[in-house]
Amino acid sequence: MLKTSLQLRLGQQLTMTPQLQQAIRLLQLPVIDLQTQIQEALEANVMREAEEADGTGDASTSGERDTASSADDPAGDSDADSDTESAANEDYLDVETSQDSDWGDEVTAGPAEAPYSRDDSRESLEYADRSGESLHEHLLWQVQMENFDARAVIVAEAIIDSINDDGYLEAELAEIRATLAPDLDVSEDEIEAVLHMIQRLDPAGIAARSVPECVLLQLAQLDPATPGLASARRIAGEHLDLLAEQQYPALKRRLRIDDEELAEATALVRACHPRPGAAIQPAAPEYVVPDVYVRKIDRRWIVELNAGSFPRLRVNQTYAGALGRGGDNDVLRGQLQEARWLIRSLEIRNETLLKVASSIVERQQAFLDHGDEHMLPMVLKDVAEAVDMHESTISRVTMNKYMHTPRGIIEFRHFFSSHVGGEDGDAQSSTAVRAKIRKLIGQEVRHKPLSDSKLAELLSDDGVQVARRTVAKYREAMNIPPSSERKRMNVR
Repeated sequence: MLKTSLQLRLGQQLTMTPQLQQAIRLLQLPVIDLQTQIQEALEANVMREAEEADGTGDASTSGERDTASSADDPAGDSDADSDTESAANEDYLDVETSQDSDWGDEVTAGPAEAPYSRDDSRESLEYADRSGESLHEHLLWQVQMENFDARAVIVAEAIIDSINDDGYLEAELAEIRATLAPDLDVSEDEIEAVLHMIQRLDPAGIAARSVPECVLLQLAQLDPATPGLASARRIAGEHLDLLAEQQYPALKRRLRIDDEELAEATALVRACHPRPGAAIQPAAPEYVVPDVYVRKIDRRWIVELNAGSFPRLRVNQTYAGALGRGGDNDVLRGQLQEARWLIRSLEIRNETLLKVASSIVERQQAFLDHGDEHMLPMVLKDVAEAVDMHESTISRVTMNKYMHTPRGIIEFRHFFSSHVGGEDGDAQSSTAVRAKIRKLIGQEVRHKPLSDSKLAELLSDDGVQVARRTVAKYREAMNIPPSSERKRMNVR
């Protein structure tokens, strides 16, 4: 027989409030995504408005001003519970989560450019191509201009649909035939004939099924009397691997040609475009907006937020004042609460980002002054302990964030690298070790390149204890060929 009883239990539990979820989501957004998020928020909530361009103060200052004004608002009494909830959630950044992050040793750097402003006297004279024509549309337009009959046009459209952005035909002829059935019964020979017609279109090399075929299609458009053309065709059809490995003596033996003809043939092959589709539909550029600026002023490194990366928000005092004069509108009260949450979440994001960036710059001043060879080893735990936050928070803050420095625009995670054993127990950064390897290879004698074992020995003399296989791993990560290939390239 079951017995009814009452029990009292004590426990702690983290409640993911809407404000907490919003703050965590905004924390890990890059600048471009954050701009989109803020713009959508402005359009969806009349209680939010962007400050004027001539407003003074940074984002955090304006946020504090908005918070203060909302505290004096008569409508603020009804939101006392939300203010208490906000204070309880301010420590959300130290909450441990199960989200992990894998860190590499990559660097994203580029030329440092100042943000565009109307007052800038420099005007760009370069304009992007906005025609918007895709490779698919370009080929269909040419098919309409050629003497394709109605049946061939249908087959051509099916073939063009199977061409990727690089200009290669991805589908087999049997697959194209299956897509046309049962509306159109065609043979593979008929599809092959239409394919040859498409391969004569612009750009040269289009609709090829392999790299050798792509090169051969481009060579076929040259004058038959072009010097070295016959050897170039043999290289493209049979010996592209030897050309890629720069095995020139082997090419001379197999083709039975002299140095002059080999030079002419290889020049023709290298002039061909391996991705003809990119000439019509180039890859869209990816823009990076820095989250912080790092400058050296009076021998000190100063970190500043990129205030122009997103608009500064504030509460619309017109609508808030209407509620304070006795207005009874639950919808507006809810929007006022959401507006305050968003402003507070942005303040916390800016404060956290500035704190983490300052900690990184403080630890990596030697890198900013002297370059990669002076990068110090640093992991998430080091920054987390310095700013008194959890590692998962540092992972979110540094995800897809960029720093504008005198050495270019660098991703936050580039500053994090593993430890490599050094002399007298001093740890070396893997980034610094790779930079030293690159420098040693750049200074080597051309006809006598350094092997991985020799590189490890030279690094050991410099106080960096690293194994030969580690040197090989770092060298391959930097796309540097081994000493045997470097020697062959130098001899050539």
